[in-house]
Amino acid sequence: MIRRNFRTLSFILLFLLLSAIVYGYTRSHQPSAKEIYKTRLVDRGDVIQVISANGTLTPLELVNVGTQVSGTVAKIYVDFNDQVKKGQILAELDQALLRAQLLQSEANYQSAQATLNITQNKALRGRTLLQKGFISKEALDDLEQQLVLAKAQVAISKATVERDRANLNYSVIRSPISGVVVARDINVGQTVAANFQTPILFQIAKDLYQMQINISVAEADIGQIQTTQEITFNVDAFQEREFTASVKQIRLNPTIQENVVTYNVVAAVENRDGILLPGMTANVRFVINHKRDVLRISNAALRYKPSRDEAQISGVNQAPQGTQLYRLKNQAQQPVQVTTGVTDGHMTEIVSGDLNVGDEIIVSDSKSSKSKESSASNFRFRMF
Repeated sequence: MIRRNFRTLSFILLFLLLSAIVYGYTRSHQPSAKEIYKTRLVDRGDVIQVISANGTLTPLELVNVGTQVSGTVAKIYVDFNDQVKKGQILAELDQALLRAQLLQSEANYQSAQATLNITQNKALRGRTLLQKGFISKEALDDLEQQLVLAKAQVAISKATVERDRANLNYSVIRSPISGVVVARDINVGQTVAANFQTPILFQIAKDLYQMQINISVAEADIGQIQTTQEITFNVDAFQEREFTASVKQIRLNPTIQENVVTYNVVAAVENRDGILLPGMTANVRFVINHKRDVLRISNAALRYKPSRDEAQISGVNQAPQGTQLYRLKNQAQQPVQVTTGVTDGHMTEIVSGDLNVGDEIIVSDSKSSKSKESSASNFRFRMF
């Protein structure tokens, strides 16, 4: 009898021990709220709203230097990156034919002058002879007409001399501005033809210490940009350095490519160090709004929506009016109605709402992710 009772008591104790072990194991492996929810803390800081765009650095003034006469390049006095002054000789064309043409024109002019002197003397004698009755009025009219033609021929010859002298001067290529040579498109011995269009020999940038950026801005953002607005940018050559510029002009002529409308915004840049070069790509940021030391949250919190089961348990309305966040409090999620302000793409300003610094805001939960994975795994193609 005693042995039977002892056996029964042993079974009871063993059962209680196993139950305690199962209970402890279950409690130890039950996920906590920290494991279910991923949260971000509400904090204070700056929120900077920016518009990003790309542009190209160009000189403030770029002059294409050409020639108005044809010929063979005889001499070149400058090369790439050379500093030049206004009026400085850049190159010379072969002047042999142009000088010969000028000499011929001067000879024709002298011949026309001699013809004019002879015609003037004949007309003067004709007037005297008409007064004495030795010639007729018609003969004098012929002499006067020859005098008019001789004067016209002198004027034509003089204009031809001026033209040929100008062409001879044009064979010497001079710089129209002071600046730096950024391109040279000719070599000694090359023939340039200016019959149909002016060939470009050099490109001269006026001042590379003053440059500009031609920025393409989308039509959705152009309304937020104003002249004199400060911008920041960097270039691939100096990615860690930030440069500043200011908007100088918003050009009204749009560019339309594949139904995408963009506007050209011109920004002035001071290149004091001379390290910015023409043609560099500028990654531009327009600062639209800068809120300092404001209450802010991660944008991931704005995208979070609780799972259906979690919403039923906690009584959360899944279709709230306005912006609704979910705060982790007492191991459960609590809906909070807020009004948001500006955003920088990562953080968003909280204008109003029952939030304080340090509050834990839910950005995701394991149940929602599991339900999404389950719904995705349950999808099957139906075979017919």
